[in-house]
Amino acid sequence: MRTFIIITLSLFSIIAGNTQSPSTTIPNLNKLKASIDSAETNLRAKRPPLIGISVTRTAEGNSSLGASYTNAILKAGGAPVLIPATTDGIVLQQIIEQLDGILMTGGEDINPLWYNETPIPQLGTVDPLRDIYDIKLLKLAGDRNIPTLGICRGMQMINVAFGGSLYQDIASQREQKTIKHVQQMPKEYPSHTITPIGGTQLSSIIGEGASGVNSFHHQAVKTLAPGFRPSAISSDSIIEAIEAWPNHPILAVQWHPEGQAGGGDTTMLKLFSFLVGKADTFRMAKEIHRRILSIDTHTDTPHQFRRQGFDLSARKNNRVNLPKMYEGKLDAVYLAAFISQGPRDDASLLRAVSRIDSLIDGIYAQVEKNADLCAIATTAADLSRIKQEGKKAIFIGIENGYGIGKDLGNIARFKARGVTYITLCHSYDNDICDTSTHSKKEWGGLSPFGEEAVREMNRQGILVDLSHAAESTFWDVMKLTTAPVICSHSSARALCNNDRNLTDDQLRAVAANGGVVQVCLLDEYINPDYKAAALLDAIDHIEHIAGVAGIDHVGIGSDFDGGGGFAGLEAHNDMLQITVKLLERGYAEENIAKIWGGNFLRVLNAASSKK
Repeated sequence: MRTFIIITLSLFSIIAGNTQSPSTTIPNLNKLKASIDSAETNLRAKRPPLIGISVTRTAEGNSSLGASYTNAILKAGGAPVLIPATTDGIVLQQIIEQLDGILMTGGEDINPLWYNETPIPQLGTVDPLRDIYDIKLLKLAGDRNIPTLGICRGMQMINVAFGGSLYQDIASQREQKTIKHVQQMPKEYPSHTITPIGGTQLSSIIGEGASGVNSFHHQAVKTLAPGFRPSAISSDSIIEAIEAWPNHPILAVQWHPEGQAGGGDTTMLKLFSFLVGKADTFRMAKEIHRRILSIDTHTDTPHQFRRQGFDLSARKNNRVNLPKMYEGKLDAVYLAAFISQGPRDDASLLRAVSRIDSLIDGIYAQVEKNADLCAIATTAADLSRIKQEGKKAIFIGIENGYGIGKDLGNIARFKARGVTYITLCHSYDNDICDTSTHSKKEWGGLSPFGEEAVREMNRQGILVDLSHAAESTFWDVMKLTTAPVICSHSSARALCNNDRNLTDDQLRAVAANGGVVQVCLLDEYINPDYKAAALLDAIDHIEHIAGVAGIDHVGIGSDFDGGGGFAGLEAHNDMLQITVKLLERGYAEENIAKIWGGNFLRVLNAASSKK
């Protein structure tokens, strides 16, 4: 009950503003209610983004927070919401789901056992429960890519939570001479300078010149967490700011900008304005995904089903599962029944067909096990209905036409089992066609059997998927098909010269055919230096294909659990990042809707109507 009272009083101080001068006006209840009705209740007013703020725990276990944090968020145009100090993960998850941004605040030292070190005598006060609370907040926020700003302890905890370590005490653990990092002056006044590192997100916010900052810490970053970079240092080489931008929306500083902003420092207020601005874009992205239909057109997750105890509803280390789809606001996914190329004798072909049936059986088994969370879809109408039911839609594709054997009747049979596209080949030539990768140019494109297979797919309303196909195969199909085609997971060769990607001529041909190219999120297809592949590279491929083929002919097919995934787009929980970046580049909701599902579903409907 005491915790509730403190939170309520803090929220009251937010509502009151805590920034207005005392008034001599006599309180009048009716006038106050009337002013709320006339001026403050506006159905058309744009709501500010909700910024969740972590709290400290008092010695009695109560939740507490200084007003300077909430005032800084208010000044920046956000709506601060205090997150109660609970370690109940379900409660925190429900709160996090409503938030658009997170502010991790300062406080006591962090238990060094979290980063596998023994406490030293100079370690200060530690609150074990707050450590757990903060780590859970960061895990939940990080899984959802919620824009996050860390301050002082907040920065240290971000570094620890993502795998870094700390100096438990700067003065005793660093041989290099240090400056004074614990000032006696009020928070409004700076006590030393920091230098932002050029080219970082921080430098774009506060500038590249030296800035005066306040300082109230004796711990600091020692080993930087993977995926982060330093973005400011002090004169004694202490890391004073870290960030995961542009791949993940996390920025943290070692000083207390809320104190300086409270004293009128407009430069430090920019940090809070930045958080609020990013949170507002994140809020817009979430709202768009509530309205549109989004689909990832290629994953290889069914191979994960062989793992002992695999359950699509469990949040595992693989890239595709239902919890990650919910976190990334993704409505639908294609699970590909993939088979690698094998021998082409009759017995091997029968085994290949049987293997495809087994994989499809596994998909149905997972969906039936989780019928309260997902359902099989074969049409755009199915997807729309399943989303309205609050579930995720599961589509089925076959990757590698080797899996139909030499029996065209299998195309109709797999259609009846829910298959809606077949990728003609994989990385080696098969009985249907030549591949783009390890081809012996056996057929010079489509084989005679392949021509019959394409005609039968057209008749059955199954999409012809030209990912992995040789250019000769591509052009043969374009001459033959009577329905729009797809490339379920292919990117732009102009940006990354890989045989799996499409030339600009091919992109234009897909557009003329009425088809769609789904950008593949696999590092070797995205960036010539595959180790450097990252989120913005994928956005560049989307923009290039949209520029060459038109906005009506581009989509997203991740190839997750089959090689896809890189920094910033590592799993389905990261998919909302694509929408955020498209918004930042000026894309309207109408075009974002096309990219995420509208284009592909149009082609799916067109192919079905040809039957």
